Amino acid sequence: MKKFNKFWLFAVLSIVTLVLAACGSEDKKGAAEDKDSVKEVRIGYFPNMTHIATIVALEKGFYQQQLGDDVTIKTNTFNDGSAFMEAMSTDAIDLGTVGPTPALTSYMKTPKHQIISGAVNGGAVLVVGKDSGINSVKDLAGKTVAIPTFGSTQDIALMKALKEADLKVKSSGGNVNTVKQAPADTAALFVQEQVDAAATQEPWGVNIEKNADAKLLLGPDEFAWGKESTNTVVVAQTDFTSANPETTKKVLKAHAEAVDFINDNPEKAIDLFLKHVKDITGKELSKEEVTESFKRLTPTTDVNEKVLQEMATISKEAGYISKDDIKGFVDLSYLKEATK
Repeated sequence: MKKFNKFWLFAVLSIVTLVLAACGSEDKKGAAEDKDSVKEVRIGYFPNMTHIATIVALEKGFYQQQLGDDVTIKTNTFNDGSAFMEAMSTDAIDLGTVGPTPALTSYMKTPKHQIISGAVNGGAVLVVGKDSGINSVKDLAGKTVAIPTFGSTQDIALMKALKEADLKVKSSGGNVNTVKQAPADTAALFVQEQVDAAATQEPWGVNIEKNADAKLLLGPDEFAWGKESTNTVVVAQTDFTSANPETTKKVLKAHAEAVDFINDNPEKAIDLFLKHVKDITGKELSKEEVTESFKRLTPTTDVNEKVLQEMATISKEAGYISKDDIKGFVDLSYLKEATK
């Protein structure tokens, strides 16, 4: 009987040992799965005021603090959304900040990326030459308006403003001519009298007013969707986010930290923005102009999906996309996890 009990005791202990070992290996496996294997994060953005959250996150070291010293951060700057989305579609960047409509246009062709956070609301304006004779949107009939590029967020915002005034751009059968021009160079077109107006983002709106004898026709509270307008968003490749969920959350935690810092310390944020732009472009922007520009936007992680839907509908009407169903375009689950 004693031998029998010893035998079964040994058997039970052996089984328990195997179970514990298996659990231990599962725990180790789970821990390994929680840690992403990414060694480099490639971030894209514009040297514009509407991308100030990304700029502050870089300048304050928020990304590096969250990701750790073992992860290399590589950055790339762009002048317009088309170039940004081309870089993302060719796997040159993993994520970054861009206007929602270029991201939307690219998504409708190849849904390999998503909006994972907001970055800035507002910050878009419609300026006109003081001697252009334009005193209302209706007066844009027969005039030429500069936009950053076709299909840009400002292009779509202009179309919304024109639609409300019963006008259309020439490409849609109307009589308002649009020309694309890099925002930083648009003031020169005013001086040369090649354009009558511009739909642009900050700080270039203020820059045109100050340096090209222009006036504000529609400010950030009136142009297109006003303060509710989602002007800049964080977009990421879905292959990157699905393969690196923890890294994605860390990036968004740094992004949210930057948004809070900007809202709590506007003067410091402006100084960081000015320093950053000078470092990467060699150009020294006017602090007075940038400070005025800052008043026209709202850094935020919020995304207004109702506005995005309207943008999609206008883009479809303009022929930029073939459908306006934005289902799956926005995924805020990583942001919620990062900021809970």
